[in-house]
Amino acid sequence: MARIKIELPATFHFSCSVPVRITDINYGGHAGNDAILSIIHEARMQYLHHLGYTEMNLAGTGMIMADVAIEFKSELFYGDTVTASVVAGDISKIGFDLFYKLEKQENAVQKTVALAKTGMICFDYEKKKIVPMPEEARLKLTAH
Repeated sequence: MARIKIELPATFHFSCSVPVRITDINYGGHAGNDAILSIIHEARMQYLHHLGYTEMNLAGTGMIMADVAIEFKSELFYGDTVTASVVAGDISKIGFDLFYKLEKQENAVQKTVALAKTGMICFDYEKKKIVPMPEEARLKLTAH
């Protein structure tokens, strides 16, 4: 069975810290796959905020997630803090990918928890249709 393999860009220009909450822990005693997706969502929001945007206002247009891929590498536990690094890539006329590297400190070593990619598409929520990416956003995403 083929497994997902995410090829990360060489450089990340943004990172943030996201604590693992008790509500992130599942019956296996570690963070569930849904919690990893929530951590990715939080990292995306912080990245966009860093650029002066939100998911509903990317230089005048909204965004919608078209797809997501997550490659799980290690467990997360209550009390861990994730360092989430984010960078944009594969920019097109209507969207872009965001790449994520989630890491935690374990025994004085950075340990990879998960790698992920989300496909983000520019979207007009009033008209319910895909729209072109604003040039301002394209320039900021390629610079950061």
